[in-house]
Amino acid sequence: MKNEFFDHYKERVVPALQKAHGYKNPHQVPKVEKVVINTSVGSQSDVKQALEDAKAELALISGQKPSETRAKKSIANFKLRKEQAIGAKVTLRGEHMYEFLERLIKASLPRIRDFRGVSPKGFDGHGNYTLGVSDQSIFPEVELDKIKRNIGFDVTIVTTAQTNEEAKSLLSEMGMPFSDRAKKVAAATSSNSEPAAAAPAA
Repeated sequence: MKNEFFDHYKERVVPALQKAHGYKNPHQVPKVEKVVINTSVGSQSDVKQALEDAKAELALISGQKPSETRAKKSIANFKLRKEQAIGAKVTLRGEHMYEFLERLIKASLPRIRDFRGVSPKGFDGHGNYTLGVSDQSIFPEVELDKIKRNIGFDVTIVTTAQTNEEAKSLLSEMGMPFSDRAKKVAAATSSNSEPAAAAPAA
């Protein structure tokens, strides 16, 4: 696999995690297995058209054709029938996965207005992390003047880590900007900075 982000994982992330967690074998180091991006349009008044819009945006963002997800039960309030198509998802692996993660971390997340990092509370206890994206406009591939409606996504990063701590350590080393980490860096920077010397009196 020829991918800069994968090379970064092998050359920088793996040694850093071995040192931090005491893994004796590089194969013990956690890695990202897959990334699942999904969206639901079940609450939209025009579900059928909303689904087509969502699939088009998801294909643009991921570079892969999405599959449809269906309602598990009927919901009268939303006029949804059991087995009705109400959403779309894409599962990325290998090179496509690393390309998406690199774009997400380096290009998309920094485009969020007043961005202060992602929540460290999105782990499920089994080494997986889910990040909510409120709309598709943060992705550079999306042309803002062609957006028909705001479509939110959940991005789930599935890893081989056994604990939340290991998974967070993995994603942090890969560049995921967790909000609590940003606060620690800011605090360390402010405590290390010395006050400027006063100018001598004339």
